[in-house]
Amino acid sequence: MTRETMDVATEALYERACDCGIETGLDRLEAQQPQCGFGQLGTCCRICYMGPCRIDPFATDGSSRGVCGADANVIVTRNLLREATGGAASHVGHARHVALTLRDAMNGRAPYAIVDRAKLLSVATGLGIAVEGKADTDIAKEVVDKALEDYGRQDGEPANWVAFRTPPKELEMWKELGLVVSNVHNEIEEAMHRTSGGNDADPVNLLLGTLRMGIADGVGLAMATDLQDIMFGTPQVRGIEANVGVLDANKVNLAMHGHNPVLSEKIVEWSIRLDDEARAAGAEGMNVVGVCCTGNELTMRHGVPMAGHNLQSELLLVTGAVDAMAVDVQCIWPGTVKVAECFDTKIITTEANVKIPGAMHIPFEAANADEAAEKIVRTAIEAFVARKGKEVSIPQVKASGLAGFSVEAIVDVLAKVDPDNPLKPVIDNIVAGNIYGVVAFAGCPNPKIRASEMTEIMAKELLANNVLVVTTGCTAHILAQAGLMSPEATEKYAGDGLKAVLTALGGAAGLDGPLPPVWHMGSCVDNSRIVNLLAALAGTLGVKLSQLPVAGSAPELVQEKAVSIGSWLLALGLTVHTAPVLHVLGSPVATKVLTEDLVGITGGRAYVEYDPKKAAAGLLADIATKRAALGI
Repeated sequence: MTRETMDVATEALYERACDCGIETGLDRLEAQQPQCGFGQLGTCCRICYMGPCRIDPFATDGSSRGVCGADANVIVTRNLLREATGGAASHVGHARHVALTLRDAMNGRAPYAIVDRAKLLSVATGLGIAVEGKADTDIAKEVVDKALEDYGRQDGEPANWVAFRTPPKELEMWKELGLVVSNVHNEIEEAMHRTSGGNDADPVNLLLGTLRMGIADGVGLAMATDLQDIMFGTPQVRGIEANVGVLDANKVNLAMHGHNPVLSEKIVEWSIRLDDEARAAGAEGMNVVGVCCTGNELTMRHGVPMAGHNLQSELLLVTGAVDAMAVDVQCIWPGTVKVAECFDTKIITTEANVKIPGAMHIPFEAANADEAAEKIVRTAIEAFVARKGKEVSIPQVKASGLAGFSVEAIVDVLAKVDPDNPLKPVIDNIVAGNIYGVVAFAGCPNPKIRASEMTEIMAKELLANNVLVVTTGCTAHILAQAGLMSPEATEKYAGDGLKAVLTALGGAAGLDGPLPPVWHMGSCVDNSRIVNLLAALAGTLGVKLSQLPVAGSAPELVQEKAVSIGSWLLALGLTVHTAPVLHVLGSPVATKVLTEDLVGITGGRAYVEYDPKKAAAGLLADIATKRAALGI
């Protein structure tokens, strides 16, 4: 990624970093070149101390196997399962933390409440809990019991959230394939056991284990989203702003970075409470901004501006205007602290399992949520006082749009068109070809391919061909910054059929113009919302998810979490595009199973393409095949 290929805001921030002699991730990427070819193929192994072994998959001598005899197929598939396990552990742990917070809140030990009663009743009913005549608190406690059971049950029956959120046809398929997950913690334990030295050496069996891990990840995704909606409210469509220009030199800028809204919801609450204190300190008020997935959570529920995606987390500090950045879990770069030191920005860690040398640590637990949040906001105010009079440089670049497209919000809009059968307008327009298909974008910005504008160009190509784009995670930040979440983007980029549909829906929703062509559906865990929407469509049509004209894409793959999410989508039968390629090319077995054989197992397949226009064309071809099979 060079200056010539950067977007305006990133270029301005990077130039300032260079002028200040500050190292960022872009510099560290350049210093790493060339990157390890063994690692890119997935053919390196360090799980025992006879190695590390690096396998040449093209050799015919002793270098084609590790000391223990494991070949490239075993090493690659073992590594892939461990990647998926790391991703699933992140989401499963997130969901457990939310469940325990709801439990403590219902027992009076944490300052949270039930915000969305309708979602509570919907989730409880879906889990088979009787709700008639019960207090909301008691219903919520039973929901928590069902959640925690998914971490401890030993009866082999489907996990509660598997049974609740998996479409019937896919659940039956998983039972036939032996993929049903019962206990998500057992699944993680089993994966780590089978991939340790001297265990599973069947590459196909290891790949099936990766699908199971994807299903375990899906439990974490769906559970976290459901419980967060109950406690914090189900998102509704609202106007938002995105990019570094949302920072305000005259306000106390407190950036929230990470993934768990248990922290960020309290920060928003206390920033409102202490706004007068910020003004007394000489500021024009508090300005909470979102980074990464916490940014998505806050913008969906409160309209908090989206300051930047993960790749911009260091660069935002270069403005000199960020007084404090509070982080919880996941995607927190260690290098952020070094950049912060140059501007006296306070980096505040809050979780016991996420500490960074040089950062300030304020322990955050549900029981002390108010005290910790108050301290974090006051720390930011103090940092503003210390910043007053110092130089700041905020590129005045930002975009506006709409966010908050939860399934419930989408159905509410569709119900204005057809109250009796809200999904019918979408289905009718898919059949007619006005909505040619749907592609879900997820994941992070990857500095290795960010210069290609992979995410933006792919999205524009799909929109021009009447494909609706839905998005979560940091790709949501990218697409928001590109202006693709605005009604104006529909006029500019959508094909005629899609434009007509979005215009009609915008009118039904009471907007002056169309709905945007890219729907922001939330954070990483909110990929469950996308699957819930697709499941509803498939159920109405009476088909499997694999038969729908839909696909998924991690257009700039970075995290293990994207691997676990992608594994879940593959298990559900979807085509999943990635760039860069997974670390599997060193294994002919893994490559063939994922790109070819899996179609005959679940209906899903992995697809790799680095060129954004070719990637979009490949997904359009996949959608065309599915439409033809449906006779539409």
